[in-house]
Amino acid sequence: MRPSDVLTQDEVRLLQRALGEWGGPARCSDELACGMGFVNARDLLDRSRTLSRALGDDDPIKPVDWARILLAAEIVFVSDLVGSGVEWQTTTGLTDEATLPILRAIQRKLAGTVRAFYGKRPDA
Repeated sequence: MRPSDVLTQDEVRLLQRALGEWGGPARCSDELACGMGFVNARDLLDRSRTLSRALGDDDPIKPVDWARILLAAEIVFVSDLVGSGVEWQTTTGLTDEATLPILRAIQRKLAGTVRAFYGKRPDA
């Protein structure tokens, strides 16, 4: 599924920004990265760049990668221990009040696509 098939440009930009946070203020362990469906923290960083490019280029994205993108965005936005957390607004320029409705819309729109991964590790 291509991003433009389901998401608005604002939603795509939010996901791209969230993925970019893993290369900045977020601090991911290998174990957490593995739980999100990546091999390790290095794989998270590498794939985040690739997935962000795919979002921007409107390339087709597999359901497992949609699940990884969504979970990575949820964690980096909310968690102050491993993600951007309270620094989200400072590092992204987006307030919590502006981000949350967009993230909720993304969750609703991707629900059918990622349903197979509910309660599971997004693994190909």
